[in-house]
Amino acid sequence: MSSGVNWWAIVLDVGVGLGVLLVGLGVFIACSAMAKTFARLNGTLDEVDRQISALSAPVVETLAHVGGIADSADAAVARLGAVVGTLETVAGSVGNTAKLASDAVAPALVNVGSALTGITAGLKRLVAGRRGRTPDGVPATPTDGGVHTGV
Repeated sequence: MSSGVNWWAIVLDVGVGLGVLLVGLGVFIACSAMAKTFARLNGTLDEVDRQISALSAPVVETLAHVGGIADSADAAVARLGAVVGTLETVAGSVGNTAKLASDAVAPALVNVGSALTGITAGLKRLVAGRRGRTPDGVPATPTDGGVHTGV
């Protein structure tokens, strides 16, 4: 009865071989599915690359234009800052000039006022005569020795 053939070893070898074959076939199917997915993803990425390259030139041009506008605005703000500084200096100088003119004219106006007061007093005396009468007939100073009687 012992023919020397171990049937369990053959069954075991065939079973292990079939198992390895099935695992290899499963890995092959999984890799094939992943290859198809990556091929579709590669096509999608190529399309995205084409669209981005089509948009890149206008975007770069627009950004360059915006950069030029920003540079122009910066230059204009710098010029305006210089103009404002100059205007502040001019305003300060005008203020100082106005103060100096006011200080120079004020004493002359006081002198003119004093002169007009003196001229007015002289004209009143001239009109009233030497006796010191005012135009309404009332004596300018009492003539009775400093005592005023009210008459």
